[in-house]
Amino acid sequence: MTISYLTDMDGVLHREGEPIAGASEFISTLREEGIEFMVLTNNSIQTPRDLSAKLVRMGLEIEPERIWTSATATAKFLSQQAGEASAYVIGEAGLTTALHEIGWILTDTDPDFVVLGETRTYSLEAVTTACNLILGGARFIATNPDLTGPGPNGVIPATGAVAAMITSVTGKEPYYVGKPNPVMMRSALNNIGAHSEHTVMIGDRMDTDVKAGLEAGLRTILVRTGISDDAEISRYPFRPTATVDSVANLVEHSRDPFGDGFYEQGEV
Repeated sequence: MTISYLTDMDGVLHREGEPIAGASEFISTLREEGIEFMVLTNNSIQTPRDLSAKLVRMGLEIEPERIWTSATATAKFLSQQAGEASAYVIGEAGLTTALHEIGWILTDTDPDFVVLGETRTYSLEAVTTACNLILGGARFIATNPDLTGPGPNGVIPATGAVAAMITSVTGKEPYYVGKPNPVMMRSALNNIGAHSEHTVMIGDRMDTDVKAGLEAGLRTILVRTGISDDAEISRYPFRPTATVDSVANLVEHSRDPFGDGFYEQGEV
């Protein structure tokens, strides 16, 4: 049995633009061992190519093809659902590029969908347009349910918070594609030809990473380099398969991360 990994980005491989100790060694080990992996993020602002360049500057060599964002997952989902269609988009290059790549037309005139993603400058005018288009029959999709993101002076409203405002006006709930929806996990698995039974999800959040991994049928590893401490973990009725201090703990155990021989021995 061949093990594969899905791993979150922020809080697992880097934190506030600084690589987490052991992250580069872990990625290098996966390459040396020929282990398939994908890096997941609910960030829909940047394209995989932009994120790859950002990671390379930190010393983390990860190709764009190994980065799966909520925007690319949303584009994949919409392509499977509707083929080529049209959308009114609130978002940035990560989302608009992903939709253009699947052949979609971006318009504010009678679109099939309203697609909401992350942006640094949410416009009340754009939100108002989205509300009226949804009231006019456009279907409502959002890249991810995160309510807040980090800002220079604390937190800033994120996709989920803006989606809630649109819902309060229209009465329409969006379909969220990003974590913790297992749809995002399964599309990433398909991208590397991996099976859920043979894949481990690494994350730093119980509410997105661990929950998504569990619902997609993966074994999960929670790292303490992000936002989950013991008090946070105890708030949830579910648990990760294992908890470690950081990905550095996995460098020497990449083929048998739980120490039970499940992957090394090929047991099913």
